[in-house]
Amino acid sequence: MSKSKGNVVYPDMLVERYGLDATRYFLLREFSFGQDAVFSPEGFVERYNFDLCNDLGNLLNRTIGMMNKYFEGNIPKYSGYVTEFDQKLEEETIAYTDKVEEYMENYHINSALEEIWKIISITNKYIDETMPWVLVKEEKTEELSSVMYHLVENLRKVAIMLKPIIANTSNEMLIQLGINDKNLISWENIKEYNLLTGDYKTIEKGNPLFMRLDKDIEIEYIKAQMKA
Repeated sequence: MSKSKGNVVYPDMLVERYGLDATRYFLLREFSFGQDAVFSPEGFVERYNFDLCNDLGNLLNRTIGMMNKYFEGNIPKYSGYVTEFDQKLEEETIAYTDKVEEYMENYHINSALEEIWKIISITNKYIDETMPWVLVKEEKTEELSSVMYHLVENLRKVAIMLKPIIANTSNEMLIQLGINDKNLISWENIKEYNLLTGDYKTIEKGNPLFMRLDKDIEIEYIKAQMKA
């Protein structure tokens, strides 16, 4: 990308069309501090659709939907390790969180985001492993409660870690989860798994964090702006 060649994309155009958080996420995920990086319309749209829409947005939507369907939005109490997947999820999440802290302290924001998305990935996988819809049919209430609790907890942790990077998205996640206690949105308590002991309740239906983009249309739009 260079001004002499005329293939420049301005951040304000991206912010206006796709939002501040999506633009910040892409730039901070793709660009290493103090180094050159490559911008492409294809890469931007892919990050938006897959990372923000599919991975993060769908995780929140699925969790909110199941919480309301199975528990009328009321977040269950923490019961420790109930399913065979609970301990693994907690240990891996804490390990990735340690790496996030290390990278953030050294301004390696792109690497920190990579670790955060690993947490999102294992949390999505946790849903497939525990299959809450099967637990409901088998009337395994204790296991189901543990799964839903862990989903909310991991989303709480992700929201806290995303706060310095995409603040609006972080705030919206916490609102939809019904978590507003200062102690629960503090980085100091990010590794704890037994803090949601109050009467917390998710909203009934949340708005999608990000709306999926039409790949072909948006790629052509960005390319046109780069030539303008």
